[in-house]
Formats: sequence, structure tokens, C-alpha cells
Amino acid sequence: MPTISQPRILPGSAQAALPGARALGPVDGGLALEITLRLRAAGSDTGDDAAARGEQLPRQRVYLSRAQCAQAHGASGADIQQVRDFASKHGLHVLGSSIAQRHVVLSGPAQQMAGLFGAQLLQYQTGDGNFRGRTGELTVPAELAEVVEGVFGLDDRPIATPRFRQRAVQSSVTGAVQLAYTPPQLAQMYQFPPGLDGSGQCIGLIELGGGSRAADLRAYFKSLGLKPPRVRSIAVDHGANRPGHDASADIEVMLDIEIAGALAPAALIAVYFAPNSERGFLDAVTAAVHDDVHKPSIISISWGAPETAWTEQAMSAIEQVFSLAASMGVTILCAAGDNGATDGVDDGALHVDFPASAPHALACGGTRIAINADCDLCEVVWNGGPALASGGGYSRYFSRPGYQALLGESVRFRGLPDVTGHADPASGYCIRVNGQEQIVGGTSAVAPLWTGLLARINQQLGYPVGFLQPLLYGALRGQGATRDVAQGTNGAMSAVPGWDAGSGWGSPVGGRLLQLLSA
Repeated sequence: MPTISQPRILPGSAQAALPGARALGPVDGGLALEITLRLRAAGSDTGDDAAARGEQLPRQRVYLSRAQCAQAHGASGADIQQVRDFASKHGLHVLGSSIAQRHVVLSGPAQQMAGLFGAQLLQYQTGDGNFRGRTGELTVPAELAEVVEGVFGLDDRPIATPRFRQRAVQSSVTGAVQLAYTPPQLAQMYQFPPGLDGSGQCIGLIELGGGSRAADLRAYFKSLGLKPPRVRSIAVDHGANRPGHDASADIEVMLDIEIAGALAPAALIAVYFAPNSERGFLDAVTAAVHDDVHKPSIISISWGAPETAWTEQAMSAIEQVFSLAASMGVTILCAAGDNGATDGVDDGALHVDFPASAPHALACGGTRIAINADCDLCEVVWNGGPALASGGGYSRYFSRPGYQALLGESVRFRGLPDVTGHADPASGYCIRVNGQEQIVGGTSAVAPLWTGLLARINQQLGYPVGFLQPLLYGALRGQGATRDVAQGTNGAMSAVPGWDAGSGWGSPVGGRLLQLLSA
């Protein structure tokens, strides 16, 4: 075997031990592994140009095509060839590469992969199953050190959980009245522009497991008096539409499809299925953003984890992809979490959810809605208890983005959410999963809710809304595009008039948002 040159530490690759996981012993050295090497950009690694991050209305922006983005911000052919030559030299197989996605996918024996990248791979056991893991930093051979920015796939621990909360449904034959809403009912309450169905749009959904059943979709949309949307399943890293293997993941997949599809039934829904790992997450997001076949204009992500669960290389890479999405006019929406101000971390500190905390993600928080005689629609921050509340707060990793300058110099980090919507499972969304009607809430529902609205708006405008935050914090501020939520708390972040880390700018006023974006 060729001599390996002096390795260099890979910045941001440090991986912590997973709490509660028990080491079983070394991974079989002959086990075939696949890894994704993320490469440096040939030019700038971000597409966040003046048009994408300024306060121009969508019609004034000049977006890059996916081909233009690949040319301006993709990897170089020379760097990809350098990795291919390295793989050949060390007997590794190249499974694929992409200039646009800035990656090379390699396969080889676990022992050799671990040696090349400085990892000690162990098999771990948790209450939910086994995974292959590592701790500490990775290294990269010196001949690749200037080329490789991230190494993903050596550790395949489950990274994210779906951000929904479930409530049991009483059978309709009992005659009991359920306090729950269909997506069309919420669209009416949030004043979505009528007469639009998302025609000409593609909605991308990121799913880390689970699947959908065509029979369920037909039955669900028939109950709403709608034609089922076109749904395409796209495999990433051997992911697939596999209903029936993971009940929780099935709920997430169906929740996303049914909400987005009910609000934009004429849109194409492209579902990117990938394994639940950092590699799977990054590769799915990258595949969706750079998909030049389906060309999603909106991507909804309802999976996440506290920032402390991710490696810095993963958060940095995913945010880079989101930034490139902005340059192409693609809106990224992410659920802000369902575990309140701690995001479920039991260390006595406050935490926020990633990828919602990424500056180029539209972070979607949750409310509880009520209708009364004094107010057509009243909302407060959703809070059903310490571990049953909307996520929100301030990132520990991402600095305050420029569009949040109005929050003042005392705010040093990215604040979230940006917007909010109905999330309380006690009066949640009516959906259908594996032949059963269910009521589901959580911020997982809010991301596809806003996704459906933006699909309608994109249809009417004839061009994509794209990166919305500069407008929400700028020209649209105080213009009635959102309904302010000024009451409630997620456990530490209280709602106040204007933006706050409990409810963002508030819930949608769909027709007014369209009107303002059309101005």
C-alpha cells in the first residue's frame, strides 16, 4: 500500500460521544463503507450576492440558474480529479462525483477508511439500536488537505428527529367533535390567496426515513375534495420510500406531503429520501438544491437536532448549501423544534435547533390558535409544557446575520424563529398515515404550511420569492404581511410586540404577503 503523507487536522470535524451510547467494540475492519468528501469551491463558497441578501422584491432580483451556480460556486474539475487519483492510488472506489454538489463519494474497507482519515471507529448500542461512531477530530492526508473541507459517513449515528407531536384521534363514528383543522381550513384562517394551487411549482421535502402509501394519499385528498398531488421519490445514499418500517418517520413523511399537497395540490412534490445521519442529511439537501431535473423552488425540512449534536463541519456545509439556494431563488424552510427553549438538551442551558438556526433557513416556530368573539384569530406561543413547546432562542454557532441588524448590537448571534404558525397538537392538523386518521402538531407542520403558501405566491408572481428574511426584517416589516403574536412563552423566550425569539414576526397573512411581494 502506498505511503500516506503527513495528515492534517480537519477543522470542524470534532465529534462528541453520544450520551447514553454504550461502546460494543471495534467496527469490523473489512466492512465496506461509503463516505462523502465535500470539496472546496473553485470560486466563492457562497452564492449570497447583493441581489439575494438585499431588500429587493423578488421581481427585482437576478437569480442564478443551477448551471450558472455550479460554474460560479461549484468544485473544480481539477480538485475532483485529484481526489480520484488519490482514491486510485489507495485502492478505493469512486462511486460518484459532482461539480455542482462539490463532492466525491468513495467506498472502501472500514479499516482503511479509518486509517486514511484518522478515525477510531467503534460499534455503539443505544435504546433505539446500533450505530457506527467515532469521537474526536478527523485528519486528512496532506495531498488532499487543501481540497477537502468535510468528511462525512464514517460516523452514521442518527442525527435528527422529526419535529412533530402526535395526539390520539377519536373515531368519527362516535360522533365526537374533534378540535382539529384540515390544511384548507388553516389556509382560510391565515388568508391564503384563493384561486391558486401551486401550478408550475416543485416543492422539495427532505425525509430521513419512513415513506408514503399511495392508497393513503388517495383517501386523504379525496376526503378534502382534492386531486392527489404528483409525488416523486428520489433516492439519496440508498435512501428510499419505505413505509411501514418506522412509524414515527412515516408520520413525518405523510404530514409533510399532505399539508403541502393540500395547500398546493397542483405542485410537483419531490421527496428526497436519505439515511438519518450527517452524511445523509447533507447529501439530501445538496441533491435537492442542485436538482436540475425537478428544480424545486421551495424546500421544506421538518427534521432537526440541537446545535450541540452536530459537527461544525456539517453545520457549515449545510449553511453554505442554503446560501447557494438563495442565489438560485430557492426558499429553505425549517421547523424550529418542539422542545421549547432548551431544545430537549438536559444541561440547564438554552439551545436552538439546527438546521432552523442556519441564517439562510426560514425558521418556523409554533403557536396555539383560538377563535373568540373579540378576535377572529388569536394566537399565543405554543407551550404545552417544558418538553412540548415551540423552539426558539439564539444560536451558539451562527453570528447575527445582516438582516437582523435591527435587533441591536446586544444580539450577537442568529435569533429564531423568523415566522410562526399553528403547531399545538391539542388542536392540530388532520392527516392520514398507514390507514389511520391522526391529529398531529408541532413545528413540523408549520414548515409545510408556509411552504404551501409560498408555492401559491410563486405561482401568482411568476418568479420565485427566494430568500425571504431580508424582506421580513426590512421592507415588509410593519406592513401586515404577518400577524404579530405578542403573548406566550416557550419556557424562556417570551412574545412581545414585533419580532421576538418566541414567535418571530408572527403567523402568515397570506393575501397581504402576496400583495406586498407583488408591489
